[in-house]
Amino acid sequence: MTQSIERVTLADGLNVPRILTGLWQVADLERGGTLLDPDRASDALVSYAQAGFDGFDMADHYGSAEVISGHARQKLGPDGSARFFTKWCPSPDQWRKQDVRSGIQDRLDRLQTDCIDLLQLHWWCFEHPGWIDVMDELSVMKQEGKIRAIGVTNFDADHLHVLLSEGYDIATNQVSFSVIDRRAAGDLAVVCRDGGVKVLAYGTLAGGFLTSKWLGAEDPSQIDDWSRMKYRRFIQVAGGWDVFQSLLSCLDRIAKRHDVSIPNVATRYVLEQDFVGCTIVGARVTEREHSADTRAAFSFSLTKDDHGELQEAFEKMRAIPGDCGQEYRKPPFLTAAGDLSDHLSAMPRVYEPVQTRPNRWKVSSGSIWEDICGFSRAVRIGDRILVSGSTATHGSDRGIAAGDVRGQTVFILDKISAAVQALGGQMEDVVRTRVYLKDAANWEAASRVHGRYFAGIDPANTLFEIGDLIGEYDIEIEAEAIAQQPLQ
Repeated sequence: MTQSIERVTLADGLNVPRILTGLWQVADLERGGTLLDPDRASDALVSYAQAGFDGFDMADHYGSAEVISGHARQKLGPDGSARFFTKWCPSPDQWRKQDVRSGIQDRLDRLQTDCIDLLQLHWWCFEHPGWIDVMDELSVMKQEGKIRAIGVTNFDADHLHVLLSEGYDIATNQVSFSVIDRRAAGDLAVVCRDGGVKVLAYGTLAGGFLTSKWLGAEDPSQIDDWSRMKYRRFIQVAGGWDVFQSLLSCLDRIAKRHDVSIPNVATRYVLEQDFVGCTIVGARVTEREHSADTRAAFSFSLTKDDHGELQEAFEKMRAIPGDCGQEYRKPPFLTAAGDLSDHLSAMPRVYEPVQTRPNRWKVSSGSIWEDICGFSRAVRIGDRILVSGSTATHGSDRGIAAGDVRGQTVFILDKISAAVQALGGQMEDVVRTRVYLKDAANWEAASRVHGRYFAGIDPANTLFEIGDLIGEYDIEIEAEAIAQQPLQ
């Protein structure tokens, strides 16, 4: 008897298998510059769909994956159940309406469709508030029928919380989650449960390292594909090769008890987390097909003893640092390319500094009140940067996360970081913050966000309860930094 495939409904009209076929490795297969033949490669996708694995995940930068998927869509017919998810990964200077519409139209054209099943946004730099404008336009395009559902990818708990506080309809958040990287089971899981968001988990098999091939094997000195380059870094950070072997041995014992494979056990662990909608298993299309073994992940459940053994293995490992998605924004850069500091340093400034006299500069955030009241968002004198009291205001006068102190604190600290960076500093240079709360009962929500942003920096800090704040705001924050570098 053929094992049935578990399915999940992520949004209206979006019912998919709980194991999606990931097409990241198309980019790796095309690394030499020769594109895959779309007709042959799309036949492989059709084969997956006919086997019941009719959900596919890709992105704008996964080589020709969208083109291949467009061919597969045509072969499967307009009435087929196959669903094709993609991502748009713009740079922060692509936030205007025309940028969004052009980026999504490219996705529509390559996928040969009038409606993208799930459009997922990746945003590189949260200090740039353009992600709010992008989400506004994506929501309009969803209403127009060009997008069936909206998701995000590599959003941490705080920034997903901001989106939900703003009322955006977010179906999914695609993040790394596996027996090696369990960050998503923390605060992000809470935000997802509360907001009705399902995690799409990638890295479930650590680029193929979570297989019997590596059980008892030597630590590889040469790695040929991008996926393994990336997850080798995760293994190292989680404790190294010996600790990884201990985990593999645990997975192997459990697999033998259930007469399944190591990948099945690793996948099953992720699927049994209640905040997970789907896992994503990468496919090297045109090379090999994995649907027969993958199906076995639905043939069993982990027992209490299985979970106990896994927990013992986890206790030998180090936690992957930070929240989900941090590997793309902060060291250690656990990505295929490794160090992304050059990429991030090339991001456009959010605010442009203006020199007002020798050794003095200012930046404006565009708030209407800066001109009316005669103040700057921040001023630099010598190496000293002073940031005015800031509220969760986007653009000239739009309040963000109304009534939500956590969301407002996140948005404010991103604004402060952008101002400090525009004047040649870093958040690590901040030496003092002052937090003004309308209601002291909200001290913990604000303080926990402050603690996440300034962990290890630990500036001097004072928190006040005040009689009122101007406008519909619950919190205002000011900061001071001593820059370590001259303004470039």
